[in-house]
Amino acid sequence: MSNKHASDCQAHFTSDGNLNASNLNDKNGYQLDGQNQPFVIKLATAADLPAIVEIYNQSITTKASTADLHSVTVADRQPWFDEHNQHPTRPIYVLKNLEDDVMAWGSFSDVKSRSAYDISSEISIYVGQQFHRRRLGSLLLTWMMQQAPSLGIQNILALIFGHNQPSIALFNKFGFEPWGRLPSVCDMQGFYADIVILGKRL
Repeated sequence: MSNKHASDCQAHFTSDGNLNASNLNDKNGYQLDGQNQPFVIKLATAADLPAIVEIYNQSITTKASTADLHSVTVADRQPWFDEHNQHPTRPIYVLKNLEDDVMAWGSFSDVKSRSAYDISSEISIYVGQQFHRRRLGSLLLTWMMQQAPSLGIQNILALIFGHNQPSIALFNKFGFEPWGRLPSVCDMQGFYADIVILGKRL
């Protein structure tokens, strides 16, 4: 299994929603020009963790993207970050603008810790509330799907709340199919939520 995190390449997000990439010797990450604003996707560093946590906490308040019910701190998430950082085939990526603002982030995580599951990974994508409706989720998902084979990932799973229709629609658009449903497994303190399992074999 390769330990390579990401390709050195440059890409442009075209008006029809396609992502065109060409390999370049660029170690700054994955360059994007989307809607007249340049973006970059790169591996998350320790300096990015506060922004990652801020975006994650935004999702907690909506009760649409995570089963955490209370805000977390950087210290809470440090072990999670360190574990990913030490696991080269389960990276965390950040999507930034030229001002170095983290606009969105995504991660690959183990489905199970047993080694036979290594060919499969759970994907998570979070976009900052102030950056919604800019196709950033599509950009990051496209990038991560392109990186998955070099990480030894053959199957990508997305675990999504059944009431989170925008996220379900996003993954459906990229060819993810229903692989299962866990009914009423989350007590969201006010309602019970289903988990929809969407999957794609690469």
